[in-house]
Amino acid sequence: MTNDPRIEILLERSFPRTTRSLLDEYATPAYQGYQLEAWVFDDESERQATETAFKAAGISARLRSAYKPLVHFFLEEFSWASLRSLVIEYPVLAHAPRRFLLEAYPLAALLPQGVALRWEEVDATPATISTTISTPLHYRVRVERSTGERETYWVDAPNRQHLDHVDEAQCSPCGWLRLTSPNGEVSESIVETDYEALFQAAMATLSSTQWQTASPYFEELNFTVQLPCSDRRLALDDEHISLAEALHEELYFSALEYFQRRAGLALGDRSIQPGQIVPEVSSQGERAYLNVSLRPLDASQLPRAEVELESAQQAIGVEQIEVLLAALGGQALQAKTRAGRAVEARYIVGSDRAVMISAGQHANETSGVVGVLRAAAQLSGEPEAHFVISPLENPDGYALQGRLVATQPRHMHHAARYTAFGNDLQSQPLGQPFEHAIREQAFAFSNAGLHINLHGYPAHEWTRPLSGYVPRGFEMWTIPKGFFLILRHQPGYETAAEQLVEAVTQQLAQVPGLVEFNAAQIALFETHAGALTFPMLNGFPYLISEDANQLTPLMLITEYPDETLTGEPFVQAHTAQMATVVAAYKAFQTLLLNA
Repeated sequence: MTNDPRIEILLERSFPRTTRSLLDEYATPAYQGYQLEAWVFDDESERQATETAFKAAGISARLRSAYKPLVHFFLEEFSWASLRSLVIEYPVLAHAPRRFLLEAYPLAALLPQGVALRWEEVDATPATISTTISTPLHYRVRVERSTGERETYWVDAPNRQHLDHVDEAQCSPCGWLRLTSPNGEVSESIVETDYEALFQAAMATLSSTQWQTASPYFEELNFTVQLPCSDRRLALDDEHISLAEALHEELYFSALEYFQRRAGLALGDRSIQPGQIVPEVSSQGERAYLNVSLRPLDASQLPRAEVELESAQQAIGVEQIEVLLAALGGQALQAKTRAGRAVEARYIVGSDRAVMISAGQHANETSGVVGVLRAAAQLSGEPEAHFVISPLENPDGYALQGRLVATQPRHMHHAARYTAFGNDLQSQPLGQPFEHAIREQAFAFSNAGLHINLHGYPAHEWTRPLSGYVPRGFEMWTIPKGFFLILRHQPGYETAAEQLVEAVTQQLAQVPGLVEFNAAQIALFETHAGALTFPMLNGFPYLISEDANQLTPLMLITEYPDETLTGEPFVQAHTAQMATVVAAYKAFQTLLLNA
């Protein structure tokens, strides 16, 4: 696809679309009179077109989604008319008991108002999920209608048991084929779909490549993917069903895990520095296509329009961030990224207790960047203000986020989460000139007692369907659960931490609509993920833990479900972030610090 000599292509391959392969093999005279059922990773329009083609060949066919089959059953096959109540039995795996409840998300919120819903567990024994099984796992749906009619449906959920790319045991959704002959004989088998084959080819390429001994192993590892299936928006907030987004998540985190395991590190170790991993998955083409290549770092910056900060409806541009930061005055601090971008901060000196305020550590969490700048503008008007503001700690990731949302604006793009080294900047060694240096400078200048660190998490469901469905290491973040606070403290500061959370949540409860927003998200979370096990204060979940290694005695971390938000929901997100900074700064001035 390119003649650039700096790009090394490791693999370039296309994959026959599974629907077309099924037609080639079974839409023949030999199968006339048969009934065919298949579960594939493809969108509804392609599956329906395939059914029509089979009908023209004299074969009755039904093609269903292998991804989220229960949700697709209700969207595509079920009649909502006169629905009164549902009882849904779901399979339970010993190692992941709520996995299939999560896979049914957000069904509970899609039901018509007033419909009663009850979930019941059904044990799924190991024998039912082996690679040699003759029938898939399934949900059983019992329906009662206002007419008094009762119905029962069996909704198959094909899965395979396998070892994944790091030799961990998984039970994952898979392609499936069921053929029923004219005399009633049934044969069933697992089918490797184009979606699965593409992912396996990508991981096999990593395994077969000779990597250098020392990391980083590359500047950019790029997975360019064309996946010819459309996203499906759901009638709930930011929720949608996207095979393309799920594949981005699989490729990114699976590649990270491959290099973690290769380096002898624990899965999820954020200190790994393989280089920048970039899956670019577009929803286009006639068949699935994969190009794996090594590329130089992209040091460009896509421009973003300047906006009014208070009403910003999407992530703002770096140029505007720089202008707003300079307008605060104070002492300029700076570090550099791997790609050569500047990480900037400003130290505002006053007689208050000093506070460090940062955002953009994970650069696909964009509401904090706006929120921290709004808060700094407000705090700088206080005569004794004393703080360091670093509004964009990870500009390499932020540039990648801008690059990725240009083609897939509704996706989470976790490839923009970490630095161009591939690590979490918080895991960078001390004393280096890169992103974490801005925090070290901020602490050295200010001796701050509190670090307010603004973060976000997905505003819609986050899945990895080819590696067990639930994202490994991020299980608690797989579906939204409202605006969440985390308070970490050095030994001896537990009481101060508790007082800070109490004061901040009291103020957040005054933000219009925020408590109600939390209540709605937590209710849906508890339906599909189980009871929220975190304590609540004033309508906000929170978590307090001790961390002897952090720079400041106290660190307050916000977690707003902001990834992918635009428009008014994005305004609400950065307003909540701003309110948190202002409340925490003011409360910190009054805390008893007696550690």
